[in-house]
Amino acid sequence: MTRPRSALRTPTVPGRRTRRPGAWLGWLFAAPAAVMYAVFVLRPLLLTVQYSFYDWNGIGASTWVGVDNYTRLFTEPEQFATILHAFELILFFSLIPVLLGLFVAATIRGIAQSRLAMVARTVLFLPQIIPLVAAGIMWSWLLSTPGLVNELLSAVGLGGLTRAWLGDFSTALPAVGVIGAWVLVGLCTLLLLAGMSKIDPALYESARLDGAGPVREFFAITLPSLRQEVGVCVTVTVIAALASFDIVYISTQGGPGNSTMVPGLEIFYLAFSEREIGQASALAVVLVILVLACVLPIQRFTRDGTR
Repeated sequence: MTRPRSALRTPTVPGRRTRRPGAWLGWLFAAPAAVMYAVFVLRPLLLTVQYSFYDWNGIGASTWVGVDNYTRLFTEPEQFATILHAFELILFFSLIPVLLGLFVAATIRGIAQSRLAMVARTVLFLPQIIPLVAAGIMWSWLLSTPGLVNELLSAVGLGGLTRAWLGDFSTALPAVGVIGAWVLVGLCTLLLLAGMSKIDPALYESARLDGAGPVREFFAITLPSLRQEVGVCVTVTVIAALASFDIVYISTQGGPGNSTMVPGLEIFYLAFSEREIGQASALAVVLVILVLACVLPIQRFTRDGTR
Protein backbone atom coordinates (compact mmCIF):
# COMPACT_ATOMS: atom_id res chain seq x y z
CA MET A 1 0.00 0.00 0.00
CA THR A 2 1.45 3.31 -1.08
CA ARG A 3 1.32 6.31 1.20
CA PRO A 4 -0.39 9.46 -0.02
CA ARG A 5 1.93 12.00 -1.67
CA SER A 6 1.00 14.66 0.88
CA ALA A 7 2.28 12.43 3.64
CA LEU A 8 5.72 12.31 2.02
CA ARG A 9 6.20 16.08 2.17
CA THR A 10 8.57 17.51 4.75
CA PRO A 11 6.56 19.15 7.51
CA THR A 12 7.04 22.90 7.84
CA VAL A 13 7.88 24.47 11.16
CA PRO A 14 5.68 27.47 12.01
CA GLY A 15 7.59 30.76 11.93
CA ARG A 16 10.41 29.42 9.78
CA ARG A 17 10.83 30.72 6.22
CA THR A 18 11.22 27.99 3.63
CA ARG A 19 13.98 28.43 1.08
CA ARG A 20 13.46 27.38 -2.48
CA PRO A 21 16.41 25.42 -3.89
CA GLY A 22 16.90 27.90 -6.78
CA ALA A 23 16.26 31.12 -4.86
CA TRP A 24 19.79 32.43 -5.42
CA LEU A 25 20.07 31.12 -8.97
CA GLY A 26 18.44 34.22 -10.42
CA TRP A 27 20.86 36.49 -8.55
CA LEU A 28 23.74 34.39 -9.83
CA PHE A 29 22.69 34.98 -13.45
CA ALA A 30 22.15 38.71 -12.81
CA ALA A 31 25.49 39.17 -11.02
CA PRO A 32 27.68 39.67 -14.17
CA ALA A 33 25.34 42.32 -15.56
CA ALA A 34 25.11 44.02 -12.15
CA VAL A 35 28.90 44.10 -11.83
CA MET A 36 29.32 45.55 -15.32
CA TYR A 37 26.66 48.18 -14.61
CA ALA A 38 28.33 49.14 -11.35
CA VAL A 39 31.80 49.37 -12.90
CA PHE A 40 30.93 51.14 -16.15
CA VAL A 41 27.90 53.24 -15.12
CA LEU A 42 27.64 53.83 -11.38
CA ARG A 43 31.36 54.26 -10.71
CA PRO A 44 31.91 56.82 -13.53
CA LEU A 45 28.79 58.66 -12.39
CA LEU A 46 30.06 58.93 -8.83
CA LEU A 47 33.52 59.97 -10.04
CA THR A 48 31.93 62.67 -12.19
CA VAL A 49 30.14 64.06 -9.15
CA GLN A 50 33.43 64.00 -7.25
CA TYR A 51 35.40 65.74 -10.01
CA SER A 52 32.76 68.47 -10.29
CA PHE A 53 33.94 69.91 -6.96
CA TYR A 54 37.58 70.23 -8.07
CA ASP A 55 39.64 72.34 -10.43
CA TRP A 56 41.61 69.70 -12.35
CA ASN A 57 43.21 69.47 -15.77
CA GLY A 58 43.13 65.67 -15.82
CA ILE A 59 46.87 65.23 -15.26
CA GLY A 60 48.28 67.33 -12.42
CA ALA A 61 47.12 67.90 -8.88
CA SER A 62 43.51 68.89 -8.29
CA THR A 63 42.27 71.79 -6.19
CA TRP A 64 39.07 71.80 -4.17
CA VAL A 65 36.75 74.60 -5.35
CA GLY A 66 33.43 73.52 -3.86
CA VAL A 67 30.42 74.68 -5.86
CA ASP A 68 32.36 77.22 -7.93
CA ASN A 69 32.08 75.06 -11.06
CA TYR A 70 28.30 74.97 -10.68
CA THR A 71 28.18 78.71 -10.05
CA ARG A 72 30.01 79.36 -13.30
CA LEU A 73 27.39 77.40 -15.24
CA PHE A 74 24.65 79.83 -14.27
CA THR A 75 26.66 83.05 -14.14
CA GLU A 76 28.70 82.81 -17.35
CA PRO A 77 26.40 83.62 -20.30
CA GLU A 78 28.20 81.33 -22.76
CA GLN A 79 27.81 78.23 -20.61
CA PHE A 80 24.25 79.00 -19.53
CA ALA A 81 23.32 79.55 -23.20
CA THR A 82 24.21 75.92 -23.97
CA ILE A 83 21.46 74.77 -21.59
CA LEU A 84 18.97 77.16 -23.20
CA HIS A 85 19.90 75.84 -26.64
CA ALA A 86 19.13 72.29 -25.50
CA PHE A 87 15.67 73.33 -24.36
CA GLU A 88 15.08 75.10 -27.66
CA LEU A 89 15.94 71.88 -29.48
CA ILE A 90 13.13 70.11 -27.57
CA LEU A 91 10.66 71.97 -29.79
CA PHE A 92 12.25 70.40 -32.88
CA PHE A 93 13.39 67.03 -31.50
CA SER A 94 10.24 66.30 -29.50
CA LEU A 95 7.20 68.44 -30.33
CA ILE A 96 7.44 68.26 -34.13
CA PRO A 97 8.22 64.49 -34.38
CA VAL A 98 5.42 63.56 -31.96
CA LEU A 99 2.79 65.73 -33.67
CA LEU A 100 3.88 64.65 -37.15
CA GLY A 101 4.08 61.05 -35.94
CA LEU A 102 0.47 61.18 -34.71
CA PHE A 103 -0.73 62.60 -38.01
CA VAL A 104 1.27 60.21 -40.20
CA ALA A 105 0.42 57.17 -38.05
CA ALA A 106 -3.30 57.99 -38.23
CA THR A 107 -3.02 58.39 -42.01
CA ILE A 108 -1.13 55.12 -42.47
CA ARG A 109 -3.67 53.34 -40.25
CA GLY A 110 -6.41 54.45 -42.61
CA ILE A 111 -4.65 52.76 -45.55
CA ALA A 112 -3.23 49.86 -43.58
CA GLN A 113 -4.17 47.24 -46.17
CA SER A 114 -2.44 48.94 -49.10
CA ARG A 115 1.15 48.59 -50.29
CA LEU A 116 1.58 52.33 -49.83
CA ALA A 117 1.38 51.86 -46.06
CA MET A 118 4.31 49.42 -46.10
CA VAL A 119 6.36 51.72 -48.30
CA ALA A 120 5.60 54.67 -46.00
CA ARG A 121 6.74 52.70 -42.93
CA THR A 122 10.00 51.75 -44.64
CA VAL A 123 10.78 55.26 -45.88
CA LEU A 124 9.97 56.88 -42.53
CA PHE A 125 12.14 54.42 -40.61
CA LEU A 126 15.19 54.84 -42.87
CA PRO A 127 16.64 57.72 -40.77
CA GLN A 128 16.85 55.31 -37.81
CA ILE A 129 19.03 52.96 -39.85
CA ILE A 130 21.33 55.66 -41.22
CA PRO A 131 24.16 56.53 -38.77
CA LEU A 132 23.79 60.00 -37.27
CA VAL A 133 27.22 60.94 -38.61
CA ALA A 134 26.12 60.14 -42.16
CA ALA A 135 22.85 62.01 -41.60
CA GLY A 136 24.74 65.08 -40.36
CA ILE A 137 27.07 65.05 -43.38
CA MET A 138 24.19 64.60 -45.80
CA TRP A 139 22.18 67.48 -44.32
CA SER A 140 25.30 69.67 -44.25
CA TRP A 141 25.47 69.27 -48.02
CA LEU A 142 21.74 69.88 -48.47
CA LEU A 143 21.74 73.05 -46.34
CA SER A 144 24.97 74.54 -47.65
CA THR A 145 25.00 77.63 -49.89
CA PRO A 146 25.16 75.62 -53.16
CA GLY A 147 23.04 72.85 -51.63
CA LEU A 148 19.80 71.32 -52.85
CA VAL A 149 17.58 73.36 -50.50
CA ASN A 150 18.83 76.67 -51.90
CA GLU A 151 18.64 75.32 -55.45
CA LEU A 152 14.99 74.41 -54.97
CA LEU A 153 14.19 77.80 -53.45
CA SER A 154 15.81 79.53 -56.42
CA ALA A 155 13.96 77.28 -58.86
CA VAL A 156 10.54 78.29 -57.46
CA GLY A 157 11.36 82.00 -57.40
CA LEU A 158 12.31 82.29 -53.72
CA GLY A 159 15.98 83.05 -54.28
CA GLY A 160 15.81 85.87 -51.75
CA LEU A 161 15.42 83.29 -48.98
CA THR A 162 18.57 81.37 -49.84
CA ARG A 163 21.39 81.42 -47.31
CA ALA A 164 23.95 79.22 -45.60
CA TRP A 165 21.41 77.70 -43.26
CA LEU A 166 23.97 76.11 -40.93
CA GLY A 167 26.29 79.12 -41.10
CA ASP A 168 23.79 81.85 -40.26
CA PHE A 169 23.46 82.91 -36.61
CA SER A 170 19.67 83.17 -36.87
CA THR A 171 19.00 79.87 -38.67
CA ALA A 172 21.76 77.52 -37.52
CA LEU A 173 19.98 76.18 -34.43
CA PRO A 174 16.59 75.72 -36.17
CA ALA A 175 18.41 73.98 -39.04
CA VAL A 176 19.98 71.54 -36.59
CA GLY A 177 16.52 71.06 -35.09
CA VAL A 178 15.11 70.17 -38.50
CA ILE A 179 17.77 67.47 -38.87
CA GLY A 180 16.83 66.03 -35.48
CA ALA A 181 13.13 66.13 -36.32
CA TRP A 182 13.81 64.27 -39.58
CA VAL A 183 15.70 61.57 -37.69
CA LEU A 184 13.09 61.05 -34.95
CA VAL A 185 9.78 61.36 -36.80
CA GLY A 186 10.01 57.81 -38.17
CA LEU A 187 10.64 56.31 -34.73
CA CYS A 188 7.66 58.17 -33.25
CA THR A 189 5.45 57.11 -36.15
CA LEU A 190 6.23 53.40 -35.74
CA LEU A 191 5.76 53.51 -31.96
CA LEU A 192 2.40 55.21 -32.35
CA LEU A 193 1.36 52.80 -35.10
CA ALA A 194 2.12 49.90 -32.78
CA GLY A 195 -0.09 51.51 -30.15
CA MET A 196 -2.91 52.08 -32.62
CA SER A 197 -2.85 48.41 -33.62
CA LYS A 198 -3.86 47.47 -30.05
CA ILE A 199 -7.00 49.65 -29.99
CA ASP A 200 -10.21 47.62 -30.16
CA PRO A 201 -11.86 48.20 -33.59
CA ALA A 202 -15.26 47.95 -31.90
CA LEU A 203 -14.64 51.36 -30.35
CA TYR A 204 -14.38 52.94 -33.79
CA GLU A 205 -17.48 51.11 -35.00
CA SER A 206 -19.46 52.40 -32.03
CA ALA A 207 -18.21 55.92 -32.66
CA ARG A 208 -19.27 55.76 -36.32
CA LEU A 209 -22.72 54.56 -35.32
CA ASP A 210 -22.97 57.63 -33.11
CA GLY A 211 -22.10 59.83 -36.08
CA ALA A 212 -18.47 60.60 -35.19
CA GLY A 213 -16.16 61.59 -38.03
CA PRO A 214 -12.43 60.86 -38.42
CA VAL A 215 -11.38 63.93 -36.43
CA ARG A 216 -13.75 63.14 -33.57
CA GLU A 217 -12.58 59.51 -33.56
CA PHE A 218 -8.98 60.63 -33.32
CA PHE A 219 -9.50 62.93 -30.33
CA ALA A 220 -12.07 60.77 -28.55
CA ILE A 221 -10.59 57.28 -29.07
CA THR A 222 -7.14 57.23 -30.68
CA LEU A 223 -5.35 59.92 -28.71
CA PRO A 224 -6.54 58.83 -25.21
CA SER A 225 -5.63 55.21 -26.02
CA LEU A 226 -2.08 56.23 -26.99
CA ARG A 227 -1.25 57.81 -23.66
CA GLN A 228 1.62 55.46 -22.84
CA GLU A 229 2.99 55.42 -26.39
CA VAL A 230 2.99 59.21 -26.54
CA GLY A 231 4.79 59.21 -23.18
CA VAL A 232 7.49 56.91 -24.58
CA CYS A 233 7.90 59.09 -27.67
CA VAL A 234 8.16 62.30 -25.64
CA THR A 235 10.61 60.70 -23.20
CA VAL A 236 12.92 59.39 -25.93
CA THR A 237 12.85 62.63 -27.94
CA VAL A 238 13.36 64.92 -24.92
CA ILE A 239 16.41 62.90 -23.88
CA ALA A 240 17.69 63.09 -27.48
CA ALA A 241 17.31 66.89 -27.42
CA LEU A 242 18.97 67.46 -24.06
CA ALA A 243 21.80 64.99 -24.72
CA SER A 244 22.30 65.85 -28.40
CA PHE A 245 25.88 65.62 -29.65
CA ASP A 246 26.40 63.71 -32.91
CA ILE A 247 24.28 65.81 -35.24
CA VAL A 248 25.50 69.12 -33.80
CA TYR A 249 29.16 68.10 -33.88
CA ILE A 250 29.03 66.91 -37.49
CA SER A 251 26.88 69.71 -38.91
CA THR A 252 28.07 72.85 -37.09
CA GLN A 253 30.57 71.90 -34.34
CA GLY A 254 28.75 74.41 -32.14
CA GLY A 255 29.04 77.33 -34.56
CA PRO A 256 28.70 79.84 -35.95
CA GLY A 257 30.12 81.36 -32.80
CA ASN A 258 28.34 79.46 -30.03
CA SER A 259 24.87 79.69 -31.56
CA THR A 260 24.43 75.89 -31.70
CA MET A 261 26.52 74.92 -28.69
CA VAL A 262 24.69 72.33 -26.57
CA PRO A 263 25.66 70.76 -23.22
CA GLY A 264 26.94 67.50 -24.71
CA LEU A 265 29.27 69.32 -27.10
CA GLU A 266 30.35 71.82 -24.44
CA ILE A 267 31.28 68.95 -22.12
CA PHE A 268 33.41 67.45 -24.89
CA TYR A 269 35.25 70.72 -25.54
CA LEU A 270 35.77 71.50 -21.85
CA ALA A 271 37.16 68.05 -21.08
CA PHE A 272 39.31 67.32 -24.13
CA SER A 273 40.20 70.73 -25.58
CA GLU A 274 40.35 73.10 -22.63
CA ARG A 275 41.31 70.42 -20.07
CA GLU A 276 38.77 71.71 -17.52
CA ILE A 277 37.69 68.36 -16.13
CA GLY A 278 35.95 69.83 -13.09
CA GLN A 279 33.86 72.27 -15.13
CA ALA A 280 32.96 69.57 -17.64
CA SER A 281 31.93 67.23 -14.82
CA ALA A 282 29.73 69.92 -13.25
CA LEU A 283 27.94 70.47 -16.55
CA ALA A 284 27.51 66.71 -16.96
CA VAL A 285 25.94 66.43 -13.51
CA VAL A 286 23.58 69.33 -14.25
CA LEU A 287 22.65 67.69 -17.56
CA VAL A 288 21.73 64.44 -15.78
CA ILE A 289 19.59 66.38 -13.30
CA LEU A 290 17.84 68.25 -16.13
CA VAL A 291 17.10 65.00 -17.96
CA LEU A 292 15.60 63.45 -14.82
CA ALA A 293 13.65 66.62 -14.03
CA CYS A 294 12.08 66.53 -17.49
CA VAL A 295 11.57 62.80 -17.90
CA LEU A 296 10.16 61.80 -14.49
CA PRO A 297 7.11 64.13 -14.65
CA ILE A 298 6.41 62.95 -18.21
CA GLN A 299 6.50 59.32 -17.09
CA ARG A 300 4.24 60.05 -14.14
CA PHE A 301 1.69 61.98 -16.22
CA THR A 302 1.50 59.44 -19.04
CA ARG A 303 1.22 56.41 -16.76
CA ASP A 304 -2.25 54.83 -16.70
CA GLY A 305 -4.39 55.90 -13.80
CA THR A 306 -2.32 58.97 -12.86
CA ARG A 307 -2.90 62.64 -13.49
